[in-house]
Amino acid sequence: MTSPSPQQAGAVLDFWFGKDFEHAPATEVATRQKALWWSKNPEIDADCRNRFEPLLQDAAANRLADWADAPRSMLALLVLLDQFPRNIYRDTAQAFAFDELARRHSHLALAMGIDQQLPAIARVFVYLPLEHSEDIDDQLYALDLFRALAKQAGAADKETFDGFADYAKRHHQVIERFGRFPHRNKLLGRASSAEESAFLQQPGSSF
Repeated sequence: MTSPSPQQAGAVLDFWFGKDFEHAPATEVATRQKALWWSKNPEIDADCRNRFEPLLQDAAANRLADWADAPRSMLALLVLLDQFPRNIYRDTAQAFAFDELARRHSHLALAMGIDQQLPAIARVFVYLPLEHSEDIDDQLYALDLFRALAKQAGAADKETFDGFADYAKRHHQVIERFGRFPHRNKLLGRASSAEESAFLQQPGSSF
């Protein structure tokens, strides 16, 4: 079997951010990529699966450990572990199966100061594994990180990063209230409480 190459980290970043993301304005990148990042599109999910599922399995099997050594490849590893499973395995429990690995790599990246070596729009995806965590301490950390990112944003990008900070706040509120994300309960075989069931009837209760 051929080992994953460093070029594959670049392929992940080119796919997710576009080739010029390190130099383009953050809001331009976010606007251009938003359909890829946030939409529920079967074609996009299939594209992610066809291109990157084997690489995701390599990451899960610790065959991409050296990607954690440098900012760009660590960013690619975080996207691979945190974002792609949500496309590749959408609406199944496996969509969340890589979250703990992503969370650990997010903490490692932060401890190494890797986020500070990346453009602001890329830092969003270093922090998102903590926003996806059901641990309240991770949620508090994510909230601080996204608020700091928003404060640092220039006028042209303020709305974009305020939006990311607002989503971090909403995620934190759910974990603070329930200790978990109720919208995952069905997929993970967890019984919902009456309060959670009522919450799930509200608009915007699922992320």
